[in-house]
Amino acid sequence: MAQETVAFLPEPGADPQSALYSDTATTGGVVWTTQIPTRLDGSIPEDIEAQSKQVLDNLRSALDRAGSGLDHVMHLTIYFTDMAERAVFNEVYREYFPAPRPVRCALGVSQLGIAGMKVELTATAALAATA
Repeated sequence: MAQETVAFLPEPGADPQSALYSDTATTGGVVWTTQIPTRLDGSIPEDIEAQSKQVLDNLRSALDRAGSGLDHVMHLTIYFTDMAERAVFNEVYREYFPAPRPVRCALGVSQLGIAGMKVELTATAALAATA
């Protein structure tokens, strides 16, 4: 039986040798990624609507780099520092994920890894089929 190749993809511009984590990993036709709402310059938008758009744009970009896409997402786990802001996220989410939508879980947490972050997500997706 052939051994599956595992690929770790760093964030754009990151040095894979010094980075503490990979942005995305793939193996066996599956993609795993965790995304935060940082802009290319490293800044984080202030409000939940802008952070929601940014984190979902970052997800789209990571999946594209891995050979997948939003239409291949099977599961999301979404972390909120304020569950009351979930409704705003959901409105933005509907723009990115038309029905039928992926399986998902939403969790409230006391804080995330960077000050000011209101949302973070992890996703599992299938790789896009190749011809």
